[in-house]
Amino acid sequence: MIERRPLHTLGGANHGWLDAKHHFSFAAYSDPDRTQWGALRVWNDDTIQPNTGFPPHSHADMEIITYVREGAISHRDNLGNHGRTEAGDVQVMSAGTGISHSEFNLEAGVTRIFQIWILPRERGLPPAWGARPFPGAERSGRFVALASGDAGDTEALPIRADARVLGARLKAGETATYALGRHRRAYLVPATGEIELNGVKIGTRDGAAIADEETLRVTALDDAELVLVDVA
Repeated sequence: MIERRPLHTLGGANHGWLDAKHHFSFAAYSDPDRTQWGALRVWNDDTIQPNTGFPPHSHADMEIITYVREGAISHRDNLGNHGRTEAGDVQVMSAGTGISHSEFNLEAGVTRIFQIWILPRERGLPPAWGARPFPGAERSGRFVALASGDAGDTEALPIRADARVLGARLKAGETATYALGRHRRAYLVPATGEIELNGVKIGTRDGAAIADEETLRVTALDDAELVLVDVA
C-alpha cells in the first residue's frame, strides 16, 4: 500500500519568517487521518528566512531529526551543545527528560529543512544532541542510514527509536531498492525531483505513506534527493 500525499494537500502555515508545511497534524493543523505513521509523529517541511529562527523552547521524550536541504541551521541548547548543520547534513536531538534549544538561520539566504519527530523506544532517558556531515557521494545511487536506532548502522547518528532515517541521491533513470519488510511502515519524501515508487509517481516534496510492501523500488524520473523513514 502506497498513499501519495501531494504537497498541496499538506497542512501548514506561513508566518512570514517561516513557511511550514506539515505532513502530519502539528500546531494549529489537525487532521485525524494524519496524526502519525507508526512511530513517526511529525514531518515538517520548513523554509526559514535569513536571520530568523526558533527562539529557546523545550522538548521531552522525542527523537528529533533535522535534515538540511538548503542553507544551514545553527543550534544551541541548555546542555552547552552548539553547532551549524549545513545542506545535506543531519542533526539529531534526543529530548529525553527535557532539553531547551534554539534553532536559527544565520545565513544570507533562506534555509530549508525537513524536521522529523519519532517516538522513542522508552521515556525518561537523559537528553543528547549530535550532528555529522553526510557527503552526497556516500548516498549516490543507494539508500544510506543517516540516523538510526539499529546498532548495525555504525556510521549513522544514533537515535533511541525503532526506526531508521535514510537518504539517497539518484540521477534521472537510476533505480535504488530498499528491503522494508511487510511488518514495517515507511514514509518517503523527495526533497528534489520526481520519482516512481513501486509504480506510483511521487512529485517533489510530496509524501508517500507506505505499508505492507516487502521491497521498495525507487526510480528517479529526474535527478532526485530522497529522505526515507523506516519505522515500527
